[in-house]
This record gives sequence, C-alpha cells and structure tokens, in this order.
Amino acid sequence: MKKFYVYILASKKDGVLYTGITNSLSRRMHEHSSHAGCAFTRKYNVSILVYYEIHDTFDTAVVREKQIKTWQRAWKIRLIEEHNPEWKDLSIGVMLD
Repeated sequence: MKKFYVYILASKKDGVLYTGITNSLSRRMHEHSSHAGCAFTRKYNVSILVYYEIHDTFDTAVVREKQIKTWQRAWKIRLIEEHNPEWKDLSIGVMLD
C-alpha cells in the first residue's frame, strides 16, 4: 500500500520552516539534503526533518499539507514541539519508507 507523507523541515531550531508532501520521504530528504529538492530549501538551507505524518491517500495528505501551510508560524512550532521538542533531525538513523 502506498503511503504519503506531509513533512516539515527546518534550517535550525526556530529557524526557517518548509512544509511539503511526498510519496517517498527518504528520497525527498536526500533531494533536500543534496540541495536538489527545491529552490526555497536550497536558498535558505532548510534540510532538517523536524516533523512528519503518514497518510494513506494522496488526497488526505494534500488537504493536510495545505492546512499546515496556512497556519501561523506559532502553530507550526507548537506542532513540531509536541512531537519533537528537541528539534532532532528525524531523518538520521531512521528507515523512513
């Protein structure tokens, strides 16, 4: 069964945030960390995976991504800190897909 991921990257703790969606979190993280991901993450050096959630369908993932993107910064930070209070890079040492 295919999975879809909504994720938030940060440049550092309380730094620049980026919200995205993918069907392969490990591939997408590799793209971001090698600066092949997107111009925004490359420009602001945003490559630390600080939050992600898994969805069973593309449609639910898109709805959630759009929802998070409209949130105030404080809400995004609260979401991150509820699940990852130390802002650890969740892509290190974890099998993502």
